[in-house]
Amino acid sequence: MAETMVRMGELATSAVAGDVLVSLGLGSCIGLALLDRRLGVAGLAHVVLPSSGGNAPLGSWKFADYAVPELVDRVVKLGARRPMLEAVLVGGASMFAVSKSSLEVGQRNEAAVRELLREQHINVIAKETGGSRGRTIRVYVGSNKVTVKEAGGTEKPLIAGASVVAA
Repeated sequence: MAETMVRMGELATSAVAGDVLVSLGLGSCIGLALLDRRLGVAGLAHVVLPSSGGNAPLGSWKFADYAVPELVDRVVKLGARRPMLEAVLVGGASMFAVSKSSLEVGQRNEAAVRELLREQHINVIAKETGGSRGRTIRVYVGSNKVTVKEAGGTEKPLIAGASVVAA
């Protein structure tokens, strides 16, 4: 079983059963998993910020507005069918104290990713976002399992194989 680490601002895709895509310590970042569960194709992006503001160089996958369309393109190139893509979101925590009037980076990241997915007509089928603790996401390619582990907690399924656990 090969684990591929997806660090801040990175993305990875696979259609190889047994591969595992992992993002560790997602705080305010969003781990976005895209799956075509019928064909066993998956991708994972580690989104750091909601928007590039249009002035980041191409290949700046840390921004939601660059990472989401790129991840969609990459899983489709591996054979996923765009209408069959489903998303899982993990992260978006409030890691720092801020004034009540300003929206947390984590909340803005989640909102930006959700809006981009909506534009692509991709449903979010499971999520574990918000709160104040970091999380780790693991995407098990082929078995379609997606797990989340909160800092200091135990790993639990968000999607257990073919069935959806939480929406």
